[in-house]
Order: sequence, then structure tokens, then C-alpha cells
Amino acid sequence: MSSELLEDRRKALEEAFFRKESDRLRARLQEKRDREARKKALGEASGIHDDDLLSRLIAIGIEAETVAALSLVPLVQVAWADGKMDERERDAILRGARTSGIEEGSASDGMLELWTRERPPAELMSAWKSYIGEVLQELSAEQRWRLEETLIGRARAVAEAAGGFLGIAKISSPEESVLEEMKRAFKA
Repeated sequence: MSSELLEDRRKALEEAFFRKESDRLRARLQEKRDREARKKALGEASGIHDDDLLSRLIAIGIEAETVAALSLVPLVQVAWADGKMDERERDAILRGARTSGIEEGSASDGMLELWTRERPPAELMSAWKSYIGEVLQELSAEQRWRLEETLIGRARAVAEAAGGFLGIAKISSPEESVLEEMKRAFKA
């Protein structure tokens, strides 16, 4: 075999190798960018800023739309605890949704609008507790605590939005019961 032919084949082999390696590196870089974009969207939707928790939630398949439902169900349940949706509670829920990255006119926004006008079915809370139970199994103790603090904290803010009577007993007994039920879901 001539040295020119051997040299041409060596170059072709190197080019094929480096092209394949370049494609692999480019794909890994794109995966990393996609993961970071999903993590950012999840952080905006959930209000969670803990990088480790966000990474873990992404790893187990939680995305921004999923966490929107995960975080909105407690708000809605607390607001309806006393059998009616107070206008201040409704405003607090919708304001929280906007700051969580739920865009006006989106599917999540539509569902939330409906839930603030009509009480959602009782099965919703049961489904939420089952779902949160599965999610918690995938998180560390500290991550579970942070998720609980975020979700229960927002629900408490909605309960406080109604304001109570003359500023006394800001959270009604039915609302406190719903908050306690949600806390128990984190302990199960």
C-alpha cells in the first residue's frame, strides 16, 4: 500500500473519529442546556430556589407544568376550606400563580381560574396527597423539608389573605384543618 493512500485513510479515520466525538460533545452540551432551561422554568414555576432540590425534581420527571399543579392544589384547597372563595383569597392565588410563572391564558391558568370560581372535586386533594407522597420518596430529608416549607407557606399566605374578623384569628379553623392535613401528607 502506498504511503499516500495510507496517509489518506489515516486522515479519513481521524476526521470520522473527531466528527463523531464532536457530535457526542455537542449533544451533551445541548442536554445540559436543556436541563438548565427546565430547571430554571421549574424554579420560576415553583418558587423553589434550591439548586439541589430543583435538580432532583427534574431527575424524577417533575417539570414546570407539573409543579404548577403540585403547588396550586394546596392554595385552592385552603381557600375553599370554609366553603367559599373569598375575593382576597382568589386575588392571592392568582397573584401567586403569576409570580410562579403561570402565564395568563395558559392551560394551568384556565384550570386555576375555574378552581377559583367553582370548588374542585374532593378527589383533587386525595390525588395531590398521593402524588406528593410519591415525590417525597425520591427526595432527601432536607429537600422534603424545603418543598414542604414552600408549598405550605404559600397555602398559609392564601389562608391569611382573607384576614379573619377585625384582624383576629387570621386563619379560620377549617383553613387550619386543611393546612394540617397537607402537613401530614409530608410526614406520611
